[in-house]
Amino acid sequence: MTQRPDLDQLSAEQLRALATELFDRVESKERALVYRDAVIEKLTHEVAILKRHKYARRSEQLDAVQGKLLDELIDSDLAAIEAELDQAMTEEQKAARPKQQPKRTPLPPELPRTLIHHEPDNTQCQCGCQLKRISEDVSEKLDYVPGEFTVERHIRGKWACDKCETLIQTPVPPQVIDKGIPTAGLLAQVLVAKYADHLPLYRQERIFGRAGLEIPRSTLAEWVGACGVQLQPLADALRNALLEHNVLHADETPVSMLAPGKKKTHKAYVWAYCTTPFSELKATVYDFTPSRAGEHARTFLGDWQGKLVCDDYAGYKAGFGNGITEIGCMAHARRKFYDLHEANKSELAAKALEYIGGLYEVERDTKELPADKRREIRQTRAKPIADALHQWMLAHRQKVPDGSGTAKALDYSLKRWAALTRYLNDGAVPIDNNWVENQIRPWALGRSNWLFAGSLRSGQRVAAVMTLIQSAKLNGHDPYAYLKDVLTRLPTQKNNAIDEMLPHNWKPATPDKV
Repeated sequence: MTQRPDLDQLSAEQLRALATELFDRVESKERALVYRDAVIEKLTHEVAILKRHKYARRSEQLDAVQGKLLDELIDSDLAAIEAELDQAMTEEQKAARPKQQPKRTPLPPELPRTLIHHEPDNTQCQCGCQLKRISEDVSEKLDYVPGEFTVERHIRGKWACDKCETLIQTPVPPQVIDKGIPTAGLLAQVLVAKYADHLPLYRQERIFGRAGLEIPRSTLAEWVGACGVQLQPLADALRNALLEHNVLHADETPVSMLAPGKKKTHKAYVWAYCTTPFSELKATVYDFTPSRAGEHARTFLGDWQGKLVCDDYAGYKAGFGNGITEIGCMAHARRKFYDLHEANKSELAAKALEYIGGLYEVERDTKELPADKRREIRQTRAKPIADALHQWMLAHRQKVPDGSGTAKALDYSLKRWAALTRYLNDGAVPIDNNWVENQIRPWALGRSNWLFAGSLRSGQRVAAVMTLIQSAKLNGHDPYAYLKDVLTRLPTQKNNAIDEMLPHNWKPATPDKV
């Protein structure tokens, strides 16, 4: 504790300095309080809006399946906002909030039980007497390992001293969802089933029902929302790790987004950013945005300056004048000639495909080599092929009429030739953008089951969870085992040690049962 200065011993100059310091502290605290209150007001307003949409009459344009999905999204958003409110509020504000006692159906007695005892390390009272065990508190949590539901029965003994009436009890172990029934294993299963196996919550509700468990999808949605808030710092940390690398892939794909209360969807976009197959870091980070505007890519990349492998979408162009180097995608160039050949068996397209095939043959031969050796072989084998292709395209472009399919295929490559061939000078740069297209494929599979995202918030939550799931897969981890361990450790993990739980650094704390 800082010792209070003796004001009588301070000079006028020292008193002014002290007063200035105190005013600065007060102003800083006032700003923090104003910001906190603004956040609380904003989140409270969001809760009110979502509750109104949840209990209002549903649009007749939504069919039964869409209605179920929208219910899931609203319930998840409500749980996520409530979790953020808890983080923003002081203990006094939390205590003043009205308490809602959840009504839970007892867990089926036929499920196998695992007894977990929580007892004090020391049962000696401070007065010197031996404590006596007088009673216990028992709580049950539903656990899941693939193919089996079990119940964890947590028993917390109460120990009392006859002499001084001291009472001690081991505190409840911290959980991602306090006072809830799910273990980290069950939460991991719900997340993996929804975001890796693309099972909407109403289908999971039926699966649980067949096992004798009555868990409403609204409850499942609350779990998903709360987990999304808890996992967001991990996704943010992974983004920071990704941006430390000099070569990245980028791509984007549309996802329908339905704002609650509206009668139609509009196109939102998910952007995928990932390291290359040659990088030591195996990571993919998704960013969900309300539109395809290039500003979203610039916001994500921030001050990053490196080589960006991407398609020819104009949204990336602004960054190329700010220290970002464009790397073209040879697969896109090849696709133009492939489509031309498929359409009319063009001999010119067949010749172009032959040249490009030679470039890819070099890539197959150098796939496992270090970057410097790959660059050396590209210079000796691939560069002559690329130069010959360029001269061949220039010569044939003069012979074909403007506006024809052949002219368009040639122009696509000729206009982007510098970007398409930059990979030849750097062995750490890939020839195309196919790697990130593979990383974005889970969204194409998922949206056929989700149909739409219910809000920007729910889309961002999906992006965070799928970031961790996809990156866990890239690092050879079972997503269930990874998320189970992370959700177990997260409540007690220090903020400065959050990187330990990123997929590329993760090591299980204890051997998993899976």
